[in-house]
Amino acid sequence: MEYSINARVSNRHVHLTKEMYDLLFDEEITKKYDLNQIGEFASNQTLTIKNGDKEINNVRVLGPFREYNQIEISKRDARTLGVNPPVRRSGDLEDSLKITLATNKAVIDTDGLIIANRHVHMHTNEAAKYGVCDQQIVKIKIPGAKSGIVDAEVKVSDTGYYELHIDTDDANAFLIEDNDKVTMIV
Repeated sequence: MEYSINARVSNRHVHLTKEMYDLLFDEEITKKYDLNQIGEFASNQTLTIKNGDKEINNVRVLGPFREYNQIEISKRDARTLGVNPPVRRSGDLEDSLKITLATNKAVIDTDGLIIANRHVHMHTNEAAKYGVCDQQIVKIKIPGAKSGIVDAEVKVSDTGYYELHIDTDDANAFLIEDNDKVTMIV
């Protein structure tokens, strides 16, 4: 079966614990805008991720706080930083790399650097409707001048909003813009 789905292009960002946030920032976290995933938001706060003398500035902090620190970058970002993080499902930080987070307040090393796997968010009701389960691999058919079919992992939750998340490398490779329509094949 084939189902239409919006593709969302996910740029580099960080998820922090409340404890890590407080070490890095003096002010309370504030919302810049809501994300489609229910309860999640992009904050006004940014930081720098560093590996030695290589760095990427203005990396957005996402909220709400999590129980772990996770830094998501693309392969291109990894080359800029001179690192080779694993491709992982969000929350799977086994063998993730150590990276330095820097703000005006503090410079802290932490584990949690990954390249996020392509994934399809959906609510539990949609998972039942489409006949899929959490962590199932589905195919994504991408139309256009650089069309193709790729794998994506399903992420089912009670707050899931139905959309495909890809990083900027995938978006550039397939000439995808934010909110372009693609097809999920189950």
